[in-house]
Amino acid sequence: MLHFTDSLSRMCRVSGLAMMLALPVAAHAQDEVTADTVVATVNGVEIKLGHMLMVRAGLPEQYQQMPDTVLWDGILDQLIQQEVLAQQPEAVETNRVKLALENERRALVASERLAVVSQDVVTDEAIEAKYAELFGSVEPKLEYNANHILVETEEEAAALVAELEGGADFEALAKEKSTGPSGPSGGALGWFGEGQMVAPFEQAVMELEVGAVSAPVLTQFGWHVIKLNETREKGAPALEEVREQIAGQIEQEGVQAMIKEYVDAADVTKTDTNDVDTSVLSNLELLEE
Repeated sequence: MLHFTDSLSRMCRVSGLAMMLALPVAAHAQDEVTADTVVATVNGVEIKLGHMLMVRAGLPEQYQQMPDTVLWDGILDQLIQQEVLAQQPEAVETNRVKLALENERRALVASERLAVVSQDVVTDEAIEAKYAELFGSVEPKLEYNANHILVETEEEAAALVAELEGGADFEALAKEKSTGPSGPSGGALGWFGEGQMVAPFEQAVMELEVGAVSAPVLTQFGWHVIKLNETREKGAPALEEVREQIAGQIEQEGVQAMIKEYVDAADVTKTDTNDVDTSVLSNLELLEE
């Protein structure tokens, strides 16, 4: 009955001329309105622009992209319909509604407080300090870029080494012979650092010169022939690369610290789970009492 999409579909059929005529009025009124501006009344009860703004803010993403000229009547019609129904003598504020409103108010007020805390703790100074804490003492580490061919036996691996020494193309052999998941991409492993590969493989890579091919290497996965393509030193990331990540960490830590501080200072009592039958949490019929 109160489907926003019904009103919205109807509004989408408004002629282009009607929308064009509405635009100057909206633009003219924009400088004069506030959230308390009354946009409709239902039996004397005011519906304000702020009510419409809250509905618009909560719309699904597909509606957020629609023009205001289309959304206006859809939102206003929904609010009018809801108010008309809420005013009916048979419409009562049940216990379910009362509890839902209390939860909603609690959540919204808490959210507003969290937003302020988040804004206060995430500053440029805090981000720079956290960056220095996380990355200030990071020493550059050597990373390796390699390809490999994985086969089942040492004999197969030795035959591959011989082919490569004879001038065979490493990537072509990997595509043809490798049983590993990197085979179709020529055995490419990309960049990796110390501790990211199994020990025998890592040791063999570290002992290779750039451009060299290893002797057969045994790991729990089988026999490998490895070619080291290049190496590089990887230091700390630039601040701008991790700014968003650090800001998120600061925000999370700040919010958690604030909540703990408030909870510790509050006079809180909780029902012990040993003193209650927790299965009542699934008894939604209690809301009807």
